Amino acid sequence: MKQNQNSRRTNNLAREKLANILLFEVSDPDLALVTLTGVEVSVDKSVLKAYVSCDRDRYESVAAALQRAKGRIRSLLGHALGWRVTPELIFQIDTTADEAERIAIALENVPPTLSVEKDENGYPIGEAPAGDEERGE
Repeated sequence: MKQNQNSRRTNNLAREKLANILLFEVSDPDLALVTLTGVEVSVDKSVLKAYVSCDRDRYESVAAALQRAKGRIRSLLGHALGWRVTPELIFQIDTTADEAERIAIALENVPPTLSVEKDENGYPIGEAPAGDEERGE
């Protein structure tokens, strides 16, 4: 979504208020060690999409806990923001940290064939594999 100064300010305000609510107002143990990574508010402020990060093995329990607490969080957020409309909340698990970790591990485990010298077409230069020698009679 394209952002201008007003939408950026709205997103930052909503992120601060929602983070405070998740940190201080909601006492669900399933929401412990959950990080709010981003917030997008629609132009008419009717929908708020919140991106939440947690451990990979807790995705389902955190999503369920957010669904259980959605009504209370929305009520508290409506009072905290003071907007004319209280936005509908959509929580989405943010998996970008897990994807970055997977890519980092893949880059560390370089296959040995990658270091073989290759010609301009990408074919290996050097000894021919066994069985490809010319056969003399």
